[in-house]
Amino acid sequence: MNATAQKISWLAAFRNHKPALIGLIWIGILAMVAIAGPLIRPDESLHANAQNLNQSLLEPGSTVVLENGETQHHWLGTDRYGRDVLSRLMAGSAISLGVGLSSVLISLLIGILLGAWAGYRGGRIDALISWSIQVVWTLPTLLMVLAITLAFGKGLWQVFLAIGLTMWVDVARVVRGQFISLREMEFIEAAKAIGYGDLRIMFRHMLPNAIGPIVVIAAANFAAAILIESGLSFLGYGAQIPIPSWGNIVQEHYHLITGRHAWLALAPGGLIVSVVLAFTFIGDGIREWQSQQTS
Repeated sequence: MNATAQKISWLAAFRNHKPALIGLIWIGILAMVAIAGPLIRPDESLHANAQNLNQSLLEPGSTVVLENGETQHHWLGTDRYGRDVLSRLMAGSAISLGVGLSSVLISLLIGILLGAWAGYRGGRIDALISWSIQVVWTLPTLLMVLAITLAFGKGLWQVFLAIGLTMWVDVARVVRGQFISLREMEFIEAAKAIGYGDLRIMFRHMLPNAIGPIVVIAAANFAAAILIESGLSFLGYGAQIPIPSWGNIVQEHYHLITGRHAWLALAPGGLIVSVVLAFTFIGDGIREWQSQQTS
């Protein structure tokens, strides 16, 4: 099947899988919000951290008349410091998607390299890498992330590194299994007979044939990375004040969950759930596309 036909079938699979299409659109909207940054936020400050204690805990939909006569709309109200909630949630989308993207890229880089080498070479190399995978696999992900974060300190780049270094095992296991099945194929034997080097065979001939399962794992890891980052920020090990993250916004307001200001915790919590579900639906859509390709 040529590239055009593959592209058409991919689009058709997503059109037929409505949740995957909705998830893709939602992630696209959040990505545009994250990229646009202060240009489209009601609060144009760097981290949407402009405070006005005279406007604290305004209800969603409130309108305030400023001293210069201009009106200021707070579509999702304000928090206890008078900060615009919508702006902080929009700023938090950049943190969540940035952590997810960076972590997935790190996990793909490590997982593909180790998994490909283990699956292609076999023998002692495969045994050593498989042992490493099993060791990391047996350790709780959140515990490892906390240990790495404590070792390197608190901050965003530490979170990127910590989550990425705990997620490569899923990628490595999938890539290893794919390469073990591919290395016995006739076109790989032909490439070896021609005299192609190992790296060329692995990354130009074998990896493209294993890309489907890798994309599915990447989508699942993206959702997991956002969930872990939110948990770390809630615990105080992720994004640090004044940088807004959906996790630390929930942490600031979770005690209001049973009161009249519950939306301050429910809104960021709902965003976390929506993004995790969106990537889950996208993974399901990609899996359906794969099944159509092989049928």
